[in-house]
This record gives sequence, structure tokens and C-alpha cells, in this order.
Amino acid sequence: MTVRIVVVDDQPTIRLGLRMILDHEPDITTVGEAADGRGAVEQVLAHRPDVVLLDVRMPGTDGVEATRLLRAEPRLAGLRVIMLTTFDDEEYLVGALRAGADAFLLKDSDPATLIATVHAVCRGESVLDPKVTGRLVSRWRSLDAAVPSAAPVPTFSHRELTVLAEVARGRTNRQIASVLGLSESAVKGQVHALLTRTGCASRAQLVARAYEWGLTGTT
Repeated sequence: MTVRIVVVDDQPTIRLGLRMILDHEPDITTVGEAADGRGAVEQVLAHRPDVVLLDVRMPGTDGVEATRLLRAEPRLAGLRVIMLTTFDDEEYLVGALRAGADAFLLKDSDPATLIATVHAVCRGESVLDPKVTGRLVSRWRSLDAAVPSAAPVPTFSHRELTVLAEVARGRTNRQIASVLGLSESAVKGQVHALLTRTGCASRAQLVARAYEWGLTGTT
């Protein structure tokens, strides 16, 4: 199957560059583009892509608000959201996680990483660039949990806490399996169980909950 993508960035040259990279792949095609979050919602509703590539910081409706609007639309339940960010965007990261983005990718990532991220989210995985995860931790601590979650903290087993901490570090199922000495299918089942128990719609939201509850195991 061909992965259909909408590209959203307020800079035309960046949109062009992204489209050139994506359209070069035989199993990926861009079906629309927009310059702001409101346009992103319109393009996604019009073309029903598999993935939307969103710049986090844009004039008017930014990527965080666009993600909230997209997640609130029942017709877009299968849409995957990749958030493009820079080192200067840490103020947006917490909101983007809460909004339900599936992946976070630095704008200066190489083409191979971009393509790999697209395929990963289409497989149902979430991708958190380790550099972005580090910035997220810093931002969360600076906020000092200023926006605490109203959801009660579930009781987790030791295995669940261990897997949750690895997810919060931005590791994939395969990486977690390698670190913990488990099968990849076992990790996948554990992550699915965590999503179900916490009521999170995506792996990224699970990370947000982990930080809110202080269950990341990071130092």
C-alpha cells in the first residue's frame, strides 16, 4: 500500500523539500499541503491521508492546536500525526504530547530518519527522537507539573513500570525488547495493556501520563 501524506509548514521551501524527499519513495506520496494548522485540518478532511506531517510552531493555528482539532474528529481515527520540531520548541512539547501526536522529529533529521518514522507510525508505533525526549524532560521539570493530570495513578506491576520507563525514554518496541531481554511481541502486548489501562489513545499520550505521574524512571 502507498502511504498518503499531507505536509504542513508555514515555510514554502521546507514544504517543497519534504515533498521531494517523501515523493522520492515508491510507497509514499504527498496528497496535500498547508501553511498553518487550520489549513492542515481542511487538507486532512479533504484528502483523508494516512499521515500528517505537522510543524509544531506556525502563525495562527499552530501544530499543537491542529493536533487537538484532528484528534477530536471521529472520521480521522486512523490518522497518524508526526510533529516536526526544533531545539527551540520545547515550550510546545508538553502540549503536543497531550494533544496526541504519534511521533516527534527534529527538523534537521536526515531523509532516512524521516522515511523510517513515516513507516514506523504506519505500523502503529510512536517515535520520540531521543534528543526531543531530553528536551521534554527538561521542560516538564521546569514546569514543575504546573498542569497536573486529573486522572488517578493506576497501580502498576514492576514489569509494567519497567516497560513504561523505557517507552518514556523514546525507545521502540524492538529496542525495549533488547534492553529488557524480552520478545518484541511480549513488549508490544505490554505496551498495548498499558494503553488500555491508562485510557491513552496513543503511545505519545502514554509518555505524557508517565511524566505527569513521575513514573519515567529518568534521572
